[in-house]
Amino acid sequence: MSYTGDVTAGGPAEVRELPDLTISKVEVGDFGNNAYLLRCRETGDGVLVDAAAEPGRLLELIGDRPISKIVTTHRHQDHWMALAEVAKATGAETVAHPLDAPHLPVPVTLPVEHGDKVTVGVVTLDVIHLRGHTPGSIALLFQDGHLFTGDSLFPGGVGNTERDPARFEQLYTDVVRRVFDRLPDEAWVYPGHGKDTTLGAERPSLPEWRARGW
Repeated sequence: MSYTGDVTAGGPAEVRELPDLTISKVEVGDFGNNAYLLRCRETGDGVLVDAAAEPGRLLELIGDRPISKIVTTHRHQDHWMALAEVAKATGAETVAHPLDAPHLPVPVTLPVEHGDKVTVGVVTLDVIHLRGHTPGSIALLFQDGHLFTGDSLFPGGVGNTERDPARFEQLYTDVVRRVFDRLPDEAWVYPGHGKDTTLGAERPSLPEWRARGW
């Protein structure tokens, strides 16, 4: 069965098998958050992106194989409500941008900045700092084709900037310059809530997003 990225609360994971990486997506919590488990196919090492809620479900998804890191894409509480419990159970390093790290419930053991790398076994993920939704929001990029965006980019627009013009301009600019100007239309977007999309599906709407200002 081909990967769609469509998940439901309490439902099974959607799994995508790439040559080097396996991506498992689940929906957890009352806010429809997406959590992603990434596993290196060569070593079995794993990284969890956003321990958002339902620690029992996330630990079941992780299973008996280890994970080395938990990445929190940004400081908002709905993205880290299971972080303390999952980190304690797995012993994984905790990863976030320094600007958002103080707002998390556990110390960040691996702070990352724009341009840094996060490793999953022999696989490397690029850190992209997307400022505006929060000061320290980050995305993770795998091989220019798979982008985990947290709440900075969704189908239909950039993340919520609370109608603050300066924050919107910063986020829009970062998303255009660091994502759309860099990556091909085929690049797949895995957001923090809801359905996936591609850059090609969203690119024609960039002028509309700028004009509406949110």
